[in-house]
Amino acid sequence: MTRDDKFAAPADRAAAVADALIDAGRLTEEDLDGVQALEESLDWRNGTKVVARAWTDPEYRQRLFSDGTAACAELGFEGPQGEYIVALEDTPELKNVIVCTQCSCTAWPVLGLPPDWYKSPEYRARVVREPRRVLGEMGLDLPAEVKVRVWDTTAETRFIVIPRRPAGTEDWSESRLAEIVTRESMIGVALVELPKA
Repeated sequence: MTRDDKFAAPADRAAAVADALIDAGRLTEEDLDGVQALEESLDWRNGTKVVARAWTDPEYRQRLFSDGTAACAELGFEGPQGEYIVALEDTPELKNVIVCTQCSCTAWPVLGLPPDWYKSPEYRARVVREPRRVLGEMGLDLPAEVKVRVWDTTAETRFIVIPRRPAGTEDWSESRLAEIVTRESMIGVALVELPKA
């Protein structure tokens, strides 16, 4: 290995590993295409549609809180890491936050693959011990009367936070509402806010 190889970009290193595995007969191009298709289907924007539907359809909202997995599947969001989805409802008195202290898993079909900050050992350790402080460092300062509850994802349970709907959006369409929902709000470290004019 030359110095240039050692410091090659991660994508170049990944491509070299894939080529080596194909050459060795361990993988095929079709295997790689399947992984690529799976990764593309695991888009966190799927979750924005779940949130927007929950905000606009009371019957769907009820089904979502009764059986998150089935309600997400109704919208076509199911698959690996989406077998046991539990929806958590934010209220004026309660802010839900999710973490995976063991490894960094999320509900892939609705939250996508986890962002780097979610995977960091610092977030995973600190948000459990000092959630209000971590949220403040991430830009979310909550009033003292709002309780923060941290939920630890496991192999049996994946979470999605259903954030509070912002005031002033009562006449918005479902698709317009989905546009203001962020992955951070569905993990619980941010609120959904109206776009600044």
